[in-house]
Amino acid sequence: MRKSLTLLALTFSITGAMAQEPAKEGSGELKSKKGEAILPEAGDWAIGIDATPFLNYAGNFFGKTANNNAPTFNFLQSAQTITGKYFKDEKTAYRGSLRIGKGSQTNRNMVADRTLAPGSQTVFPNPVAMKENEWKHSSTDIGLAGGLEMRKGKTRLQGYYGGELGIYFSSSKDKFTYGNALTPASAAIPVDVNAADAFAGANNYDPAPPIQLGGPGRVTERKNGSMLSFGIRGFIGAEYFVLPKMSIGGEFGWGIGLTTMGKSETTYESVGGTTPAPGTTTIEGSKQGSFALDTDNNNSVWGPTGSLRLNFHF
Repeated sequence: MRKSLTLLALTFSITGAMAQEPAKEGSGELKSKKGEAILPEAGDWAIGIDATPFLNYAGNFFGKTANNNAPTFNFLQSAQTITGKYFKDEKTAYRGSLRIGKGSQTNRNMVADRTLAPGSQTVFPNPVAMKENEWKHSSTDIGLAGGLEMRKGKTRLQGYYGGELGIYFSSSKDKFTYGNALTPASAAIPVDVNAADAFAGANNYDPAPPIQLGGPGRVTERKNGSMLSFGIRGFIGAEYFVLPKMSIGGEFGWGIGLTTMGKSETTYESVGGTTPAPGTTTIEGSKQGSFALDTDNNNSVWGPTGSLRLNFHF
């Protein structure tokens, strides 16, 4: 990897040397041979992405690694916020991150109709009687951060420092509807919890649920605990402009991070008791929380997928 990064840095240096025109003495301006400004100017916007896929691609290219896939546009952090800057002037920029996400998904599967008497479910040539189960999943993600960045330097190598703060909120919910309603053991055709009601990846069927009803249980509703994160930090970093208005860099920071996780609520239904009958129980999870006051190498208050960033200015 070290060899790959060295080759990449050499490539960037050669590219920069070919594209850069010597600055006019005392002007503090850098321009390419085509007259393009290399450094950001007042009124410029910028977006930042994870540089790791590009570094890996370049390293694999020079190393002649087989199956070297093309790099992809990746978010700077796992919270998937869009990260950008606005330059008030060439030495001052406002930086921010934003995510507003709300989604829902519905999954369905067909299961045998268990309310029919044994032997009556399949009578040739009639199809097997079926009922529909439904799983609805919904989620909300909101992230917002803002800060001020001051810059230093007149060459392709730029230093910067400043501060930022941010909040992030996340919640999700699952609701399950079953075609076969549970019935007491005294019913003509008793219907109990069945493993066929399980949805892949939903964890809605539990052969030994933590409830006092006895026997297997199935989830009817799950409210996952809402998460709220808050952070404030100072940062210092550096970036190198490999091409006009395109740079690669990274940063270190120091600050405070606080995260709270609310109680979850899971509602089970099962058949049990001295005289077996359907029943439901709602179980609450415990609250969680964390606090940190420390240094970091993150690109935002929530943490990146890579510590190097690639910036595009326009």
